[in-house]
Amino acid sequence: MAEFDGKTALITGATAGIGLAVARRLVDEGAHVVITGRRQGPLDEAVAELTKTREGSVTGVRADVAELDDLDRVIAAISGRGTGLDVIFANAGSGTFASLEEISWEHYASTFNTNVGGTIFTVQKALPLLTAGASIVLNSSTIDVKGSPSFSVYAATKAALRSFTRSWAAELTDRGIRVNSVAPGPTATPGLSGLAPDAAGTDELLAGMAAGVPMGRLARPEEIAEVVLFLAGDRSSFMTGAEIYVDGGQSQI
Repeated sequence: MAEFDGKTALITGATAGIGLAVARRLVDEGAHVVITGRRQGPLDEAVAELTKTREGSVTGVRADVAELDDLDRVIAAISGRGTGLDVIFANAGSGTFASLEEISWEHYASTFNTNVGGTIFTVQKALPLLTAGASIVLNSSTIDVKGSPSFSVYAATKAALRSFTRSWAAELTDRGIRVNSVAPGPTATPGLSGLAPDAAGTDELLAGMAAGVPMGRLARPEEIAEVVLFLAGDRSSFMTGAEIYVDGGQSQI
């Protein structure tokens, strides 16, 4: 019997990278997975890929987590299944470089609305559907405890997620709901490559990030996914309010 047989999971921002890797593993382990993405094309491609593993195992909902109406449609899709919700992986997030002098209101608002507001309201709107014993996993980052030039707004959003993990864990213990976070180091995803100013700078950016990791390489999305599955399932049943760093030692050594 697979670990997540009969369970329903929600993963935001799951059309690529870590979110898609987690969706693959949850489908492999028997879950029905509801995934979101902002663009219909990549969302359709992700659903098609995941359903090759098990027919009927995935529901895709086009949604921007910074838009409350979109989140309402996500919750309606889950509610319509009538099975409740057992796992949330609040993964959707984005960030771009901007020095202190360059930060604009639009840069600040866009980053916070997606990474912070999107996480708050994804979890808040899903609360009525969460089953006793449900698990919420927030996708933070090693940058929540480190300084990084020109990435301060993004870092602040991830520090907020670490704080949410503690506070929501304290709030939800009476319902038997656990809240934990995973903090990846630099991971080989399209989002990370997209931080480069142009295609020519991608290799330089990724090589520089890998050089800052004691293990000397970037993480693979699948490596992060295994830790998310651990936090989502019964193997971590006595864990709440915690954060696990999956960063090749970057934040620890």
